[in-house]
Amino acid sequence: MSEAETIERLRRVGWRGDALPGGGLRLARVVAQHRAGYELHDGVSLFGAQPAGHFLKRTLDPSERPAVGDFVEVEPGSPPHISKVLPRRTVLSRAAAGERYERQVIATNIDYVFVLTGLDGDFNPARIERYLSLIEDSGAQPVVLLSKLDTRADGAELIETLRARLPAGTPVHAINGKDPASVAILAQYLQPGDSAVLVGSSGAGKSTLTNTLLGDERMATSAVRAHDSRGRHTTTHRALLQLPTGGCLIDTPGMRELKLTGEENLDLFADIEALAETCRFADCGHGSEPGCAVQTALDNGELSAERWRNYLKLRDEREEQAATLEARLRRQRGGRPPTRPHAHRGSRDRE
Repeated sequence: MSEAETIERLRRVGWRGDALPGGGLRLARVVAQHRAGYELHDGVSLFGAQPAGHFLKRTLDPSERPAVGDFVEVEPGSPPHISKVLPRRTVLSRAAAGERYERQVIATNIDYVFVLTGLDGDFNPARIERYLSLIEDSGAQPVVLLSKLDTRADGAELIETLRARLPAGTPVHAINGKDPASVAILAQYLQPGDSAVLVGSSGAGKSTLTNTLLGDERMATSAVRAHDSRGRHTTTHRALLQLPTGGCLIDTPGMRELKLTGEENLDLFADIEALAETCRFADCGHGSEPGCAVQTALDNGELSAERWRNYLKLRDEREEQAATLEARLRRQRGGRPPTRPHAHRGSRDRE
């Protein structure tokens, strides 16, 4: 098979490159990970594979192991073995649960992150902002999807309020996950070569939406609890699926905990940080200090108290995670200060 034919085949599973890496090994994309190994797809066939030995070293950072969405080189064998993970163009990750700092990769090589939220009891603008904070540094574009519009008489008003709260240009779509005509608007994000990952709480309707996009009842669904609109994990592992539109969709289990990694810029709140820059004093604590622009904005309604509280919560969590990450990197470097990936906003050198 020629290189052009191989590239065309790989585009069916989201390959973006115009050339193949040297070495001549078989290329495929990770579509699922199980305890017993990985499922890969080369654009023609689905097959199982095991990771090579160097991926199993206990000292290896878990984020360097193959993840759903990765393109990998595969050595022949019974079973085949993943020998190398190709460079990732985008990575969506979060800090893993627990006290020990670890980064958990959610999906790689994605163009869009669909953040699905029901307008029922699941609706939580602060959680949407948390998702968007995690997405900021991934390299992918967030797309907010709001389902279950029929459950709220004030649904249209909620949507407009959310649009005003999010950064300008953030796509926000109200959809009926069961209606193919309603979800057709998502085709623009799922063209050949496009890859998207679908995230949201259990019960938000991710599996229902996935089935509609597939045109097939392939993913299990279940009812949500009446008192809080939450559901069980009907999706139990991440899985990359090929869609009739030519794009790829990664479905994920519901996420109960979304911990920041410590490397977020929080560009989502750039307006608040710009507002804080105009306070009279550079070290303003935004409490009772005279000339506090933040308190003025809170008093006149320019800034909502809820959004301000969420900003403080995410900012403090980011700084705590950043300190934990720095301590970990320092230990790995024998006590030498690590090179930080970027400087966070917020430091001011004004007179």
